[in-house]
Amino acid sequence: MNTPSLLRALVAVLLLACAGNALAIDTERAFDDPALQARYENINRELRFLVCQNQTIADSNATLAQDLRREVREMIAAGKTDADIREFMIERYGDFVLYRPRMTAANFLLWAAPVLLLLAGAFAVFRFIRKQAAEAGDADNPGPEAGQS
Repeated sequence: MNTPSLLRALVAVLLLACAGNALAIDTERAFDDPALQARYENINRELRFLVCQNQTIADSNATLAQDLRREVREMIAAGKTDADIREFMIERYGDFVLYRPRMTAANFLLWAAPVLLLLAGAFAVFRFIRKQAAEAGDADNPGPEAGQS
């Protein structure tokens, strides 16, 4: 390998190493305590970004997501528990803010619907098969024909 190729390869590696920071979503300084930083990251992955509904606030770089991350950071720094933070967000934005919603009486049907639909489908198939079997049995054993006694 000649010197210009080696130099180009080195520059490319350095640029790629620096590109990771350029694409970072959360630009806030990390907590000094690794346990607090882990809590912060876990909570951010549990909260849905309300504008882009298929993203967590950890995945979005929108201004609202930045504000929500800042709010979470401040509550952790203030000594709030994870449950306190979740309750605050639920009170403010509703259950939809949770990326994995909790089961409540209000959304029980959403949780139960797959099982109920599966049971209803199995019942419909069972009845259809029994009806087909009964009709096939009637065709195999005809009753006395008219005129025969």
